[in-house]
Amino acid sequence: MKWPMIFLLGLSVAACSVAPRIVVPPITLPPAPVPQDFAPVHGPDQLAQLAPVPVQWWRTFGNTDLDALVEEALHHATDIAVADATLRQAREQGAAAAGAALPQVDASYQAQRTRVSNALAPAVTDATQQLYTLHTTQVTVSYGLDLFGGTHARIRSANAAAEVQRHRFDAARTTVIANLVQAVIQRAALAAQIAAGETSVAVNRDILAQLLKRQKLGAVGAADIATQQAALASAEAALPALVRSEAHQRVVIGALIGRTAGSPLPKLPNFSGLAIPHDLPLLLPSDLVARRPDVQAARSQLEGAGADVGVAIAARLPNIQLSASGGGTAQHLFDMFQSGNPFWTLLGGVTQPIFHAGALRHQQRAVEAALDGAKAQYRAAVLQAFGDVSDALTGLRTDADAFDAASRASDASARALGFIRRQLSLGEVGTLALLNATGADAQARAQVIQARAARLGDTVALYQAAGGGVLER
Repeated sequence: MKWPMIFLLGLSVAACSVAPRIVVPPITLPPAPVPQDFAPVHGPDQLAQLAPVPVQWWRTFGNTDLDALVEEALHHATDIAVADATLRQAREQGAAAAGAALPQVDASYQAQRTRVSNALAPAVTDATQQLYTLHTTQVTVSYGLDLFGGTHARIRSANAAAEVQRHRFDAARTTVIANLVQAVIQRAALAAQIAAGETSVAVNRDILAQLLKRQKLGAVGAADIATQQAALASAEAALPALVRSEAHQRVVIGALIGRTAGSPLPKLPNFSGLAIPHDLPLLLPSDLVARRPDVQAARSQLEGAGADVGVAIAARLPNIQLSASGGGTAQHLFDMFQSGNPFWTLLGGVTQPIFHAGALRHQQRAVEAALDGAKAQYRAAVLQAFGDVSDALTGLRTDADAFDAASRASDASARALGFIRRQLSLGEVGTLALLNATGADAQARAQVIQARAARLGDTVALYQAAGGGVLER
């Protein structure tokens, strides 16, 4: 008996031989990034160089109100709560799957009250006793020999699914934080545009008042007054859309921190209180692949798909089940283990699938196709990671140029409007020049705000593209 058992044990140790070896699809990595300096003449510069992503990267914006919002989102955001629950579920399912690799032990107790016919032999020693009670206690041990690795493949698949959810949980937190910071930036920018719009309205009202005074003196006609009234109305008409957008961003911020629409919000950062980070991270392509949660989730999904192929292959091969049971039965509860009452059973069986109408073969082909799909998804995730970083760096470079041009335009338009208003007070300016100056000033103010918001937003995009911070769980 010793040699067959040793042989079976050797087969079970070599159980994983039927599972395919997972090979990560080869992907050509881009060259290592070079440091880049985004330095507009009229604004703060930014330097992107090889450096790790800060763990709490949102703190680089230097605003305590923003920090408080992020902390609240980490504790109350619904997307994070869903991802956390899904992760806990996947881990428990992985632990449950691991139990299949060990023997299963069950205990049972049964009480049976029976009356039999006189023509039947009762299950007791006294043949004249037709009414009796039997007490039975039994312990059963069962174990399936994992000869071809099907059980271990299921365990690997379940563990891979848990790893997928762990990386998706990291991705959910990074996404929530990035979306929150972006919403805070957009709301602050809209609030700044509303303030600039109100300034433009005030300027146009002041100009209209001066023109009305000059009309009384006969220096301007009704056409000039109507033209300025139209300009004032246009400036006022631009405000409602900005107010609506700013209110919407408040709703977005509230949802991200777990508050219902209309509930009071914590103190929100103003636009000038958000600093443009100077030092930006750049990662080697290999480090980027290792850090991005979506890439790591795709890799874990690839490993799970490979394990599923092993499960499908093992399902077509012999399956050996061993079981043993022992217990006792008697008419009286405490006599179950008296002499003659105990019983035991040993059972071994082999099952070999013979004909399933091709179902097992097609199931194997299905999971092999899923493995090919997982390889393609992994490749797509890696390419997406490189593309996101490239887009963010391009955005930062063009944002710096746009901010520089918008700053110069704002300075020039502000000086021009000052000259025009001074000439207006002296009665030496025409209506067309006045309209051009006020319109150019309002547009330049908005462009400066939008250009600065773009720099802040693309900075967030770079942090997110680099995988975000490694947050403690």
